[in-house]
Amino acid sequence: MKVDYIIVGLGLAGLAFCEELLSANKTFMVYEDDSQTSSLVAGGVYNPVILKRFTPVWNAAKQLEKALPFYKKLEKKLSIKIDEKFITKKVFKSIEDQNNWFAALDKPKLTQYLDEELDKSEYSGVLADFNFGNVKETGRIDTKKLVDSYRSFLKEKSIIYFEKFEHKKISFEGKFINYKDFKTSKIVFCEGFGIKQNPFFNHLPLNEAKGELITIHAPELNINFLLKSTLFVLPLGNNLYKVGATFNWKDKTSNPSEEGKEELITKLKKVINVPYKIVDQTAGIRPTVKDRRPLIGIHSKYSQLCILNGLGTRGVMIAPTVAKQLFNHLEHDVELDSETDIKRFD
Repeated sequence: MKVDYIIVGLGLAGLAFCEELLSANKTFMVYEDDSQTSSLVAGGVYNPVILKRFTPVWNAAKQLEKALPFYKKLEKKLSIKIDEKFITKKVFKSIEDQNNWFAALDKPKLTQYLDEELDKSEYSGVLADFNFGNVKETGRIDTKKLVDSYRSFLKEKSIIYFEKFEHKKISFEGKFINYKDFKTSKIVFCEGFGIKQNPFFNHLPLNEAKGELITIHAPELNINFLLKSTLFVLPLGNNLYKVGATFNWKDKTSNPSEEGKEELITKLKKVINVPYKIVDQTAGIRPTVKDRRPLIGIHSKYSQLCILNGLGTRGVMIAPTVAKQLFNHLEHDVELDSETDIKRFD
């Protein structure tokens, strides 16, 4: 059977590329084996500001300009609600922290997102001795609901295989690739940190950062905004809150750990002072790159093989943009952004 593309991996990157192919009436087949869980367990928050340093996220405005209509379209297409908008409240740790906020207000790329007035309100259960700063135009994409729904959508169309992709079964025939019963022009690898097992792209500097989150039930907290301090506390409704996240560069498993849970509990003590119960814990491996830019491009030897990977912690913002960039590069020969092109590591 001949298809235009094979996509390996259906997280946010693979999903966004599928949408590009569907819009262009391209034929494709997806392989997904559930080995990578970063999109499924991600917090899914989009925020144009790096609050640790009060600096703008790379290309944030342009990314959001594409991402928000993209998810709105998917809500309609899949008949689901996945985009929840809210205010993010940054907890100031000191007067110096406040002063850094006011200094950031003068940065042109941040002005529209940061509120000039400090929030001096008291919120029951929240520890904040130096007030809050409001970050506007933030929200959350329910990535698990989105990916699960999209997999069902592809399953109904019979264009997804839930099985492990076997790289060794690739054979090259002129401009084409044979893989099992398929012949295709291009394979796009969206494997997350699974790329480390890919013999064609495992030379790229992708690092694995394990992240863990807990979900708590806290009836006395009652906040309807994302609270950002040493960690984030994200309201899910029904007195449930997602709390995270850890960064572990040594543990390469996707299994929730006691160490991760204890780290989150210790940090949470400095953020809230109301009783809560842990009702869930999840873990995933974030594919991160040393220069904090995605890995997009074509294999230097095999032009039929492509990569769309390394979206890191801001995958919901970046995925629609880089998927379109790769599609336009492959189909219309539009040059890739030098900051994301894998040629930067040649």
